[in-house]
Amino acid sequence: MASKAELVCVYSALILVDDDVTVTGENISTIPKAAAVDVEPYWPGLFTKALEGVNVRDLITNIGSGVGAAPAVGGAPAAASAASLAAEPDKEVKKEEEPEESDDDMGFGLFD
Repeated sequence: MASKAELVCVYSALILVDDDVTVTGENISTIPKAAAVDVEPYWPGLFTKALEGVNVRDLITNIGSGVGAAPAVGGAPAAASAASLAAEPDKEVKKEEEPEESDDDMGFGLFD
């Protein structure tokens, strides 16, 4: 379960992205201060480093795009790998359909 400080930083980062404001440690820490929520000073810096180079808006909008993702175990590396997966263009996998075989083609039937 995520701690209160983690959730505050996540929501702060989402608010900043939604308002088209750069996600920095200082910007993340101003939102909890305005809401009178105590967050230890290292959390905003951790989230800033985790989201560095990640387009959060694209990450959120491509959540249901069918990109297969493994269960997240590591936090920031998982977010970075998910972002790199989201950045890749969708590749269509075309599977050649095999013609269906009928019982007549096998040389025997059920009631023969």
